[in-house]
Amino acid sequence: MKFEHIPVLAKETIENLNINPDGIYLDLTLGKGGHSKMILERLSDKGRLIAIDQDKEAIEAAKENLRDFSNVSFVNSNFENFEKALEDLGLDLIDGALMDIGVSSYQIDNADRGFSYMKDGPLDMRMNQDNELTAEVIVNEYSQDELERIFFEYGEERFARAIARNIVSLREEERIDTTFKLREIVSKSIKSQDAHPEKRVFQALRIEVNRELEVLENTIEKVVDHLKKDGRIAIITFHSLEDRIVKNKFKDLARDCICPPEFPVCVCDHRAKIKIITRKPLTATKAELRDNSRSKPAKLRVGQRI
Repeated sequence: MKFEHIPVLAKETIENLNINPDGIYLDLTLGKGGHSKMILERLSDKGRLIAIDQDKEAIEAAKENLRDFSNVSFVNSNFENFEKALEDLGLDLIDGALMDIGVSSYQIDNADRGFSYMKDGPLDMRMNQDNELTAEVIVNEYSQDELERIFFEYGEERFARAIARNIVSLREEERIDTTFKLREIVSKSIKSQDAHPEKRVFQALRIEVNRELEVLENTIEKVVDHLKKDGRIAIITFHSLEDRIVKNKFKDLARDCICPPEFPVCVCDHRAKIKIITRKPLTATKAELRDNSRSKPAKLRVGQRI
């Protein structure tokens, strides 16, 4: 299957990165390289891009897409390991960084990857296929309490208990190993008028498999620490849990004091590291929504190092 992915909020992202032609940039979620290509087109021969993705198929597709550029380094790893990537390349400070936290169209549309509830395939959902944990393992081996927690916390699913209970009951009869088997269980567990009530459960499983929220929260400040003065970080999210993490992390990084309000004096010794460029997140234009419906939930937030 051909690796296809349309970069969302591309124009807004590149404009807000304020590309320095001679700068060093980090694309932490390379995908097919749509955003990366736009960065590289604005870099001189002195500029450099470090492109990271944990999906080997994405790396191969991006290498083909960016074959005309020599000033790009590809790193097959989870973006939480970006500091090692910089160190291996003899780099430290960067001029800007981009995170596009969404799942690629290729991953969604490829039934063998197990991300989509619209296509029957193995319950996989691994972005890095070298990892051992799959959605199938979670669904068939996690306890009922663990499943309920995942569906509630990561899917904000109000029927989490019923879904978890039915999964545990039915897996005693046969292993739940395909996306359609899971979809059927979810649809029978939920009293909802939603067109796709299984969407929240699939989101929750994907987040658990790939540790998405944990990695995002642990990485943002580390990236900021590697930004040069006036360097920018741009982050695109696709659901409320991710956006909330970015919003709150940016707010903390933009404050001089993060002590609880009841403290009479500051004891945290915290100093602001960024100023927030986007007080409200940027979203897709009507034109982009018309051309790419998957851009609808996307939100872009940008911070600048001070």
